[in-house]
Amino acid sequence: MEEQNQTSVSAPNQQQRNQHKQRERISLDRLFKQLIETFFEEFMLCFFPDIHKQIDFTHVRFLPKEVFTDITAGEKREVDLLVETRLLNVPCLLIIHAEEQEEYQPNFPERMFVYFGRLYEKYRCKILPIAMFAHGKNIQEPDQFTIELPFKKVLTFEFLVVQLKQKNWREFLRQDNPVAAALMSRAGYTKKERVQMKLEFLLMITRFELNPAKMQLIVSFFETYLRLGEQEEMELTEKIHQLQPKEETKIMELYTSWELRGMQKGVQQGMEKGMQQGMQQGMEQGMQQGMQQGERMAKLELARKLLAEGLLSTEKIIELTGLTKEEFEQHSSS
Repeated sequence: MEEQNQTSVSAPNQQQRNQHKQRERISLDRLFKQLIETFFEEFMLCFFPDIHKQIDFTHVRFLPKEVFTDITAGEKREVDLLVETRLLNVPCLLIIHAEEQEEYQPNFPERMFVYFGRLYEKYRCKILPIAMFAHGKNIQEPDQFTIELPFKKVLTFEFLVVQLKQKNWREFLRQDNPVAAALMSRAGYTKKERVQMKLEFLLMITRFELNPAKMQLIVSFFETYLRLGEQEEMELTEKIHQLQPKEETKIMELYTSWELRGMQKGVQQGMEKGMQQGMQQGMEQGMQQGMQQGERMAKLELARKLLAEGLLSTEKIIELTGLTKEEFEQHSSS
């Protein structure tokens, strides 16, 4: 009886873990898709420079997701990314099918072939299939699927392959490319290289002239897969201080802009909390106080972080946060 109870308790827990893993997988898929959609041309240049030269990037359209039912496995699968484009000087339509694979699957080449067949059946045009592998398994992934009989090779289906973990992260430093910067976090590296890699990443992105939204996407992708611990962040700060003044200043400005965006989010949350509190109390005064308090707390928290990092002077912190000198001194001494 006791064993039955343990089984009944553990089964839902396993189901919850599977559901959580599935949600996490979907979230990572979306992040990958958003990165490639935003920087499609840079993606092709990064990994396939010869093909990049032949694509007409004035004609790029991202197609709706395709969902296929795997009758044998009894499950539905979504194609990661479909891009409609054209080749230069060649009158033809080209669909690029990019698939990211987080885990090793022995039958993956067969799945790529099935996707290709169904996509060709629907679109009836040239299709370039690309597979990106991000798992850490030390094997050479195949780039083809074959059907062969003793007396005849019936089919050879080939696709392009990128194995991120088999690339050293330093290879990505050779090109000023947003995709290279983001995917550096998926490349091969040792534990001792984590801090240096984060520093090189920061130096790399200071050279990009991107709007804040695109810059945030690159940073979010990188830090999803490489988040430093507290001790590592301290080591990173020391390394930043050892840089040339110009490089240190650029990284400081990046960090400050991220913190300011965090502060703005905190201000908005404070305003929403204050409004909710004011409505609950039925008092306009409570709402106003809540907004002011949320804004002040967000500014003080930002000042505390900037002061701890030691990257900016007291005067600069006061200027950026909008605090008074008295507020800053009172908070920093508490």
